[in-house]
Amino acid sequence: MENILQEIKDKLIANGQDPENYLRGLKHNRAINYWEYVQVDTLLTLQNPRTDFKDETIFIVYHQITELVLKLIRHELDQLCLSDMEPNLFVEKLYRMVRYTDLLCSSFSIMNQGMSYEDYNQFRLSLSPASGFQSAQFRFIELMCTDVDLLIPAYLRNRLTPETAIEEKFSLLYWQEAGFNRETNKKNKTLSDFEQKYLPLFVQTANTMKTHNLNNKYKTMLPQLDEKGQTALIEALRAFDKKYNIDWPMVHLETARTYLKSKGETKTATGGSHWEKYLHPAFQRRIYFPELWSETELANWGTSETEKAPV
Repeated sequence: MENILQEIKDKLIANGQDPENYLRGLKHNRAINYWEYVQVDTLLTLQNPRTDFKDETIFIVYHQITELVLKLIRHELDQLCLSDMEPNLFVEKLYRMVRYTDLLCSSFSIMNQGMSYEDYNQFRLSLSPASGFQSAQFRFIELMCTDVDLLIPAYLRNRLTPETAIEEKFSLLYWQEAGFNRETNKKNKTLSDFEQKYLPLFVQTANTMKTHNLNNKYKTMLPQLDEKGQTALIEALRAFDKKYNIDWPMVHLETARTYLKSKGETKTATGGSHWEKYLHPAFQRRIYFPELWSETELANWGTSETEKAPV
């Protein structure tokens, strides 16, 4: 016990704290309970349906779960991108992100099989112009994973020059396709509201991550590893790229088809996008680490014999 107390005192002194006052304060601490630590009571008050349809609560809770899982991925990316760590831990954290994305994929059954088709297509009418497209965490993850230029569709990359500012690059990003009509030069409300709230933070993140994103980070690490270490790192990066940018979007797409197309009538998304085309990974072509994939794999990104991209 004396050794433990001394270790505590040493730590407090090293942090500039007064050990005596700190230890005196411990006398007044009360035991913590599960519901306090996890903030259960607050958490359960955060669901506020806009209609009387019972399944709207499922819809809200599911999306809140998704945002919490995305926070876990960002938590790992903060460490991967902004700190130095030994290669084995780096690979371990990449596989944590793969498992988090596995959870996102498997959890879609809550949506796909857990709501009334009729009820969903009624309460969703009250949600416009809100859209899952407006998940800022999803965008932060993209900007932490790869270069901004790789988030621009190939057919627009010829507009880039070494002098192109990051702010201008944001007008070319693939996600603009969900709400920006390049012929009329107009944005829908879903996109304009989203950018009004988050665009400055996105630009700031892109600037911060310009040399620290995961794509740059692994390229710095790779030459320092032996063949076994390089193979482990590359396999982990490919696993996350495929899981996050092919498997998860495809599960999302299938769920959207269940409610927006399965009964013979193709419905519009609440955000107004051409959802079936936009959600398909072959259209989005988000590929965080393109140099780790063969030309054939890149050409067939998100497609298979049974799943062809919409046109």
